[in-house]
Amino acid sequence: MKTASLAIVPIALAVLSAPALAGPAADMAQAHIAAIAKGDVAAITALTAPGATLHWIGGPLDGTYASVDAQKPVWTRFTSAQGDQKAMVSDLSEAANPKGATVTANVVFAGKNAVKVRYVMLYTDGKLVDEIWQVDPNGKY
Repeated sequence: MKTASLAIVPIALAVLSAPALAGPAADMAQAHIAAIAKGDVAAITALTAPGATLHWIGGPLDGTYASVDAQKPVWTRFTSAQGDQKAMVSDLSEAANPKGATVTANVVFAGKNAVKVRYVMLYTDGKLVDEIWQVDPNGKY
């Protein structure tokens, strides 16, 4: 018995130490973030459900935007104000089950300003249905 249980330990440790693999929602989130950095409003909203809500917390765009049509001017304003920018993503994580997936990440959008964001995106049926854009000026990322 001891030999069998000892043989399982290395396998269990290997599984526990293996890097997490990104799922479909994490891939969609990465594409969404890249579209924001490029200033491509059509791509930003392409996978957004029609009744999706954007909660923008902090900064001049603070507010809740309850449809794609309400979000397009917000994204246009942000990307225009930032100019050319890059997105640096850290701590991206996906939690998923058959009902949907939540992706969280720390993102710095570096353009005319460095905008630090704690980002939370909820996906259902392959569409972004809710996102929280928490401006985090004191973020250490």
